[in-house]
Amino acid sequence: MKAITLTAEHTLTLRDLPDPNPAPDQLLLAIRAAGVDRADLDAPAAADLVPGREVAGVVVARGPEVTGFVVGDEVYAWTDGAYAERVTVPERAAAHKPAGLTFVEAAAVPRAAVTALQALRAAGTGEGDVVLIHDAAGGSGHFAVQIALALGAERVLGTAAEADHDFLRELGAEPVLAPEPVDVALDLDGGETTAAVLREVRDPARAVSTVNPAIAAAGGRYVPPTPSAEDLRWLADLADRGRLRVALHRELPLAEAADAHRLLGAGHVRGKLVLTP
Repeated sequence: MKAITLTAEHTLTLRDLPDPNPAPDQLLLAIRAAGVDRADLDAPAAADLVPGREVAGVVVARGPEVTGFVVGDEVYAWTDGAYAERVTVPERAAAHKPAGLTFVEAAAVPRAAVTALQALRAAGTGEGDVVLIHDAAGGSGHFAVQIALALGAERVLGTAAEADHDFLRELGAEPVLAPEPVDVALDLDGGETTAAVLREVRDPARAVSTVNPAIAAAGGRYVPPTPSAEDLRWLADLADRGRLRVALHRELPLAEAADAHRLLGAGHVRGKLVLTP
């Protein structure tokens, strides 16, 4: 199979690798699309490491312990090694693809949207809350806006470049430059944003970072995202009810993964980048 590998010099190279074999609790997917996540930019270099954590595809084989899927099922998942033509996926990290999303759209969802959902739940987001999302036009950010509204938030405020303000309004958020005090604030990027959310939230316990453990020392919450089939099923239902929109910045061929990483690293991506074999 064709796959992208990351060298010790952090060079992405298209190579031929053997097809993977599923473990007893795994699915083998023929990949239709793979999302490009910010975490992939920081992947440690290793021999034959295949980056990519978000995938959508079709089940072509399954291990004997798999009970929830059959060959031919359309699936989306959070797994390792998604920049390839085939990938193995633990059943606990996969769900049936939302019927209302294409493979390309579905591949943009798994890690980015699960990250947003887990952070918002950890903050206790619910009816009447005013929620602040930093980098609200980005991959996880644009999902966080929609998920916060689905969880009952009264208002969602978002920071973004001025060119993305109309996009935020389309999602249901209010673009802001100098945020007012809020009930919930999310840090999806780290750096200066961690200190900002602690200043902007009324109760530090409802300031959540998905990237910076240091927030806990100041009374906030650190919530490292983890794969979850249950969360993927929740998001699939949201998408199939028309309440989760996927913004695709660009679709690129697998061989251009390095270009996708450069685009994302430059910080000018609205929504998500997706690779297709």
